Amino acid sequence: MFVVILLALVVVSVMGLFLFNPGHTPISYDKFLGLVERGQIAKITLTGGSKITGEVREPEDKAAKELKLNARKFSVVLPHIDNFDPWLRDIRDRDFKVNKEAIEAEDKETKFLPVQIHTEEDQSQWISSILYLVLPLVLFLVLFFFFLPRMRDPMGGAYNSFVRSPARKYERGKARTTFDDVAGMENAKKELQEVVEFLKFPDKYQKLGAQVPKGVLLVGAPGMGKTLLARAVAGEAGVPFYSINGSEFIQMFVGVGATRVRDLFRTAKETAPCLIFIDEIDAVGRMRGAGVGGGSDEREQTLNQILSEMDGFNSNETIIVIAATNRPDVLDSALLRPGRFDRHVTVDRPSWQSRLAILKVHVRNKPLADDVDLERIARRTIGMSGADLRNLANEAALIATRENKQSIEKHDFEMAFDRIIMGASRVEPLTEAEKRRTAYHEAGHALCALYQEHANPLVKVTILPRGMAAGVTWSQPDEDKISHSRSEMMAELVMTMGGRAADRLLYGEANSGASADLKHATRRARQMVTLFGMSDKLGPVAYRAGEEHTFLGKDIYESRDFSDGTARIIDEEVQKLLREADQGAYDLIVERRVELEKLVDALVKNEELDREEVEKLLGIPPRKPVE
Repeated sequence: MFVVILLALVVVSVMGLFLFNPGHTPISYDKFLGLVERGQIAKITLTGGSKITGEVREPEDKAAKELKLNARKFSVVLPHIDNFDPWLRDIRDRDFKVNKEAIEAEDKETKFLPVQIHTEEDQSQWISSILYLVLPLVLFLVLFFFFLPRMRDPMGGAYNSFVRSPARKYERGKARTTFDDVAGMENAKKELQEVVEFLKFPDKYQKLGAQVPKGVLLVGAPGMGKTLLARAVAGEAGVPFYSINGSEFIQMFVGVGATRVRDLFRTAKETAPCLIFIDEIDAVGRMRGAGVGGGSDEREQTLNQILSEMDGFNSNETIIVIAATNRPDVLDSALLRPGRFDRHVTVDRPSWQSRLAILKVHVRNKPLADDVDLERIARRTIGMSGADLRNLANEAALIATRENKQSIEKHDFEMAFDRIIMGASRVEPLTEAEKRRTAYHEAGHALCALYQEHANPLVKVTILPRGMAAGVTWSQPDEDKISHSRSEMMAELVMTMGGRAADRLLYGEANSGASADLKHATRRARQMVTLFGMSDKLGPVAYRAGEEHTFLGKDIYESRDFSDGTARIIDEEVQKLLREADQGAYDLIVERRVELEKLVDALVKNEELDREEVEKLLGIPPRKPVE
């Protein structure tokens, strides 16, 4: 407020300056006397006894021209003059004498107009007087209304706004989202339809004594559309929708989060029936007991207040809380018990039919070329979430725009797909030796994907640098899969080791470029041994190692649940799997040495090959796509 008032005063002062000084060029007093001696004064105005403004007779006169006047106007600050009457008469007489002599010397009959002399009050003086009176009053008001409350309030005058809930309210009818705007996710929408019915017709349920869940927890990976689902529930029911992120409750001051929770639920009760959506609830709903400071922890106090408010609903209060998280394992058990978030809705990754519907939503305002097959794109984008598909459509539109196209073509979607999956391409000058070494490495991966029955089908292989990699071999299943067999995982390990095997075969030694492959293979092999029970020696046992974190309040002093002897066996089994995969990849590359050389030559020449081109090059019959 202080800054706004100060800016207003500056604007008023500048406006006054321009209004009461309309374009006069300031000149010195001796320059003014020079104009008088040449008879170039046409008009002067005496302002307040300290300043005069005036106009010259002839702007093209030498003396006037040297002054570079603005529209013939000038202003002069006068020295101290006791009596202006003799001074003004002297200027008029001298001007008359000079002009009369000039007229007589040129022998012209010219009607001479004497210099015009005016006097007026100095308006700047009364403006200054007003400013001198107003400015102290304004400053006093600022001090009284702005700084005095801050002195009284320990929170700096902003306590009320500081503890007020930052939840955003979406009124009914404003940017209304319905289930029709949510493509796919049929199971989740079916679960939430009952919530919509309760918000629209609460008497129907209360008549039979039924109680709809007070809280609904949406569980799913990031980008699955949990927030969109919550907004669709509010839009379908036509009730107010309050949206807040879990981290917005937390502040550095203890007790602010709990106060914000009370304010949110108090506002919701005033506008019931309504819906409250808490996104990323794991920010405040983590398990209690592990925080430093115990019950004084700000996060725990906020969680306690949420639990208390959800318990405080009466049976006739139509307020439903929907929360979203991608970490349900870290939530406090009190949040998940019946009476709070007692209904859990899992938002899965979309099937290809759902991906097709999502793609249609995201391209409805984008012009598509005739060669774009959305069903083919949907079948190809296995594992992508709704946010990924939106990003795919947007990237394709950006690529088409950069190439000045009128519509988005199939090639644009392929380029966008490669950019998202494999990373942005980098332009790096590579020698022929480096290109060939990279080609051998990627060809090793590709052959292991092509000639293994249980390996994921090859999609594309490139030796163009993408992301952080010098080259990329990309394979993926032809259909959505929920589980994987041991043979499929071993085939994945063999394919991962294929690049390193090709390096050892051709160059007689391993290469540092396989470091990322080794990390991925080691992580997968350890999962096979400790999580999936795929070790013959250890048997069907799951071992926890480093999965739980201390902030969860579980097993703070123990990071694993097995002995040192078992840990040694786990390491031996992981090494055994990796050695088997490495040897299997090496044997396959030796057996397919001729195909390896063909593929390397083609990669060095073309730099990028897709599955159809590789199968045609090596004479492999194409795989039939899974329906």
